[in-house]
Amino acid sequence: MANISSDIIRGYNDTMILSLLLSGPSYGYEISKEIRQRTQEKYIIKETTLYSAFNRLQKNGLVESYSDIGAESGKRRTYYRITESGHAFYREKCAEWELTKDVVEKFVHECETEHI
Repeated sequence: MANISSDIIRGYNDTMILSLLLSGPSYGYEISKEIRQRTQEKYIIKETTLYSAFNRLQKNGLVESYSDIGAESGKRRTYYRITESGHAFYREKCAEWELTKDVVEKFVHECETEHI
C-alpha cells in the first residue's frame, strides 16, 4: 500500500489539526495518533511537521496553548485548543477544499488500464 506524499498533503496539515481540535483541546502525540488512525496509516505526520504547524497556528492566533498534567500519565503536557479565529479559518479551508476537489477532479479520473 502506498502512503500519501507529505508534499501533496502539506497544505492541509493545519486544516486536519484544527478539525481534530474542534472536539476539544488535545496535545501533540494524541493529534499525531488520531491522524495516523483516521487515515489508516496512509499519512503519518512527522513530529517536526506537527510542531511547526502548532507554532504557525499559534502565531496566527488560530490556536492557543496551555500546560496541564495528563490524566493518564501524570506528566505535564502542552495542550492546544482552537480559537474563534481558528474556527473561521477552518470554515474557509473547508470551502477552499471543495473548490480544490472540483478543479482537480476535472483532470484526475479513475484509472483506466488502457491509458496507463
